[in-house]
Amino acid sequence: MAAVLTEPGRPEESRRPEESRRPDESGHPEESRCPEESGLQWEGSVRSCEEDRRLGSWELELTSIRHSLKFVVPLQEEFVCPLCRGVVLNPQQNSCGHIYCCGCLHQLLESSSPSGPVCPVDGAVITPAEVFQDNCCKREISSLEVYCTNSPACTSVVTLRHLQEHRRSCQYEQLQCPNPGCGVTLQRRYLQEHLTDTCPHRTEPCPHCRQPQRLSLIQDHVQSSCPEVEVDCPDGCSLKVPRHQLTEHRQTCPHLHIHCSFKKSGCSVQDQRGRMKLHENAAVSDHLLLVLRSNGHLEHQVDVLQEEALLAQQEVQMESLRLAGLQKDIRPLLQHNNSHEHIVCAAQRTLSSQEDVLSTIQRDVRQVSLGLGPGLEELEQLRKSLDAVIQEVSEVEALREHLGTLEENLKHHSGLLDLHATQLSCNKQHLQELEATSYNGKLIWKIEDFRIKREAEVKGQPPCLSSVPFHTGHCGYKIAAKAYLNGDGEGRGTHLSLYVVLMPGDFDALLPWPFRQTVSLSVLDQSGAGNHRSLSFRPDPTSKSFQRPAAEFVSNVAVGFSCFISLNKLETPQNAVYVKDDTLFVKVKVDTAGLDEEVFQNMP
Repeated sequence: MAAVLTEPGRPEESRRPEESRRPDESGHPEESRCPEESGLQWEGSVRSCEEDRRLGSWELELTSIRHSLKFVVPLQEEFVCPLCRGVVLNPQQNSCGHIYCCGCLHQLLESSSPSGPVCPVDGAVITPAEVFQDNCCKREISSLEVYCTNSPACTSVVTLRHLQEHRRSCQYEQLQCPNPGCGVTLQRRYLQEHLTDTCPHRTEPCPHCRQPQRLSLIQDHVQSSCPEVEVDCPDGCSLKVPRHQLTEHRQTCPHLHIHCSFKKSGCSVQDQRGRMKLHENAAVSDHLLLVLRSNGHLEHQVDVLQEEALLAQQEVQMESLRLAGLQKDIRPLLQHNNSHEHIVCAAQRTLSSQEDVLSTIQRDVRQVSLGLGPGLEELEQLRKSLDAVIQEVSEVEALREHLGTLEENLKHHSGLLDLHATQLSCNKQHLQELEATSYNGKLIWKIEDFRIKREAEVKGQPPCLSSVPFHTGHCGYKIAAKAYLNGDGEGRGTHLSLYVVLMPGDFDALLPWPFRQTVSLSVLDQSGAGNHRSLSFRPDPTSKSFQRPAAEFVSNVAVGFSCFISLNKLETPQNAVYVKDDTLFVKVKVDTAGLDEEVFQNMP
């Protein structure tokens, strides 16, 4: 699968320039690259992005069996790979004219010395820029005739490119029984008979309820849970009834022990339903006494309840009168409150004009008092009226200031409530992260609603999913996983993309840098067969993605696989179940071997 060092994000056409590239130390943008360009060192047989695009599906399937193929015409030496000594798959011609498998040549280029790769046939130096795909040779090899891998039982002869297609229908192909618990392997032509007639783990209909059951569990089903099996009545009568009718049968079973119908009146007799009628007929007088005693008790309770109801009614009437009085008192207050705002507005409008009028009147009063003797009493009354108006205006202004203070207090308390709500949300999110955080270098990430989230990515919504952070130890590196369900970069629309990213941690100052631990990414098989899909890589110490994060809230560039697994193999695999109940499980494992020793060596 293709492994790339890239910044996960939106598709190339929708990213802003500053988001699609990040500058390196020399000031040039660090673009998405394949392994041979990014300097990452990969474990296992991880192919390059270019190889995955060129290698056909039939060639991929033949990689594991190419040494056991039997050709009708002996294979020419020019069609034999000098490195793996098998038939050449996806032939690549080097600069000296020799032909190799694409994967073999790629491994040769990766494992060569710094002076350059050398052709093992003639010792010539291989120039990677001059390597090209030999399509003419590829057509000849794909047309070679081979015997079926199940020969001599199968006598079919097919071309090399159609061999795997033939094997998918060959009657002599060895297949494993799909029934859970059965590990038998047999030829395809015998599989159907095995599934229907001889497999001890096959499914058969129950002879009673006709519901399908595993053959090994039918006996337990019949004895314990089959609803149509007739069983003995648990109460001891001689009838046999279907298991699902036991409840209905007990409603009429004469052997079921029941209470006397006068139990509520005080009779404690309990006997079989068939004999209970005799008891009721024989104890009529006793039952009448019990009923009379019970009725007397009930009459006494009714009298008590009537007295209590009368008292409660009187209390309700008193409370109603009190409520009516309160409503009468509140009504003028409400009316006064409604008119209060109008009074305040009118008072403010007239305040400034009244002050001017007041000063004018005071001057006039002084002049009139000098010239008019008899009008002094009238002027004194006018002054008192003016003083009363001024006092009323002052009270209105004070009331308005008080209302303003109350509004400010309300805004302040509302702000405090919003702040507390925000802090509570942050604490809740932090608590959820702490509950899900691991400190052993491992993460099991459960991605629910897989198809809905993938469709959202297809429609252009923010595609990146991020896991909760995990650590390589209580004082270790802080790491998170990222996933693109519809692919990113080279794998967009065709593959699942998985990455990991180094995040700023609390103990970064004590840890050795750059980060050098091997990282494994896996998609887990939920069928129980253990056919997990896994890829891993070792960090390149020179890459900026594995240096200490530069800022407290800025993570490094994510590293991983843009072509981790094709979407077709993810949703419809042959021997595994990766997506079950619309849920996908991703596992991230960091090799922590030797990490604690390095941390403690760096400490004083």
